[in-house]
Amino acid sequence: MEDGSRSDVLERFLRYVQVDSQSDEHQENQTPSTACQHDMARLLAEELRDLGCADAQADEHAYVTAHFPASEGLEDLPALGLCAHIDTSPDAPASGVRPHVVHYEGGPLVAGVVNGTTIQTTPEEVPDLKQFVGLDIVCSDGSTLLGADDKAGVAAIVALIARLAKDSSLKHPRLAIAFVPDEEIGHGASLLDLDSFGAPWAYTVDGEALGEFNYECFSAASAQITAHGTMVHPGSAKNIMVNALTLLREFDSLLPEWERPEHTEGREGYYHATELNGTAGEATISYIIRDFDDQRFEERQQTMRDVVAFLNNKYGAGTFEIELHEQYRNMGNHFKDREFLITNALEANREVGVEPFIVAVRGGTDGARLTFRGLPCPNIATGGYNAHSVREFVPVASLEKTVDILEHLVAKFTVPQQ
Repeated sequence: MEDGSRSDVLERFLRYVQVDSQSDEHQENQTPSTACQHDMARLLAEELRDLGCADAQADEHAYVTAHFPASEGLEDLPALGLCAHIDTSPDAPASGVRPHVVHYEGGPLVAGVVNGTTIQTTPEEVPDLKQFVGLDIVCSDGSTLLGADDKAGVAAIVALIARLAKDSSLKHPRLAIAFVPDEEIGHGASLLDLDSFGAPWAYTVDGEALGEFNYECFSAASAQITAHGTMVHPGSAKNIMVNALTLLREFDSLLPEWERPEHTEGREGYYHATELNGTAGEATISYIIRDFDDQRFEERQQTMRDVVAFLNNKYGAGTFEIELHEQYRNMGNHFKDREFLITNALEANREVGVEPFIVAVRGGTDGARLTFRGLPCPNIATGGYNAHSVREFVPVASLEKTVDILEHLVAKFTVPQQ
């Protein structure tokens, strides 16, 4: 595909993914967790200013905020917020992304060859691939993730602003824009100043397959279990050594094996061990806990406490310690009096020829945190697949259609909502 034939959103997306902005869960005590996210934030603030968002800025925490003026005569309507995140996942390599466009002709979608291994996605793994035969798809070269999560959302929002700035006949209310760091490590929009943001409602643009719409998500917590062992020389360890790594293995075995991510789907929750560190003397294991149902979410956290108490009774007080932190809650209950946020999004999809489908997302978005802070914020799809993976991809047509959906969506807020 020649540069001159690329759509605005594709051109922006290809540029954005080449800017390193991976977050780091080991630096979550600072925001942003990585200095490179500032590079992405400064770039976006400059582009938004050039498009007419005079107040666009990137702050010391790599939050980008901006406002695009309402169409003439619509200045008194409430603003509509649009949000996406600038960081990419720490679950796969993400530095030096080299995107390329593949004209997909069926069979395996090959991202690239890395150290002699073909990095590919088959139609059996992603059945939606069959819909994209004859179309262009953006992949990385297979050595890194692509970054469609969520630079596809970032590109779609900026491309929307560019379209509105170019064509004054496209009506819209004042638009409040936020691009936030560290969503992938559970921080996301927690520092967004909602008063200055100035929107009573918003949408995140951070979904997956085109047409997917989310207004329910997991409730989420993190847990860290520390085991304190007794370390002596292994040659004289009989009846003395207590191996902390073995203790953690026992802890994990006491959680329901059938309630791990690899055995769950739909609205089923899970316990997921994510990281193990330490020695025979002291070791820690980290978990994420997820459930859609509030009662089951509380029960899962209590189960972790109960297992710690059981093992401390067995091995002695203080052998195990637990730290539990709630991250966000299922936002589904917060839309009962704001159904227009749902119906407007579904209608916007249909108006551009996309049949929408509602999915209770098995993950979280900035929208969950924002909703619980008082800014109701469901989630629009971007068209990406295989997020957090070197096999990540996004069809070009889906990127372009996302901008069309956003155009129709903002137009629906040119009249009072009720």
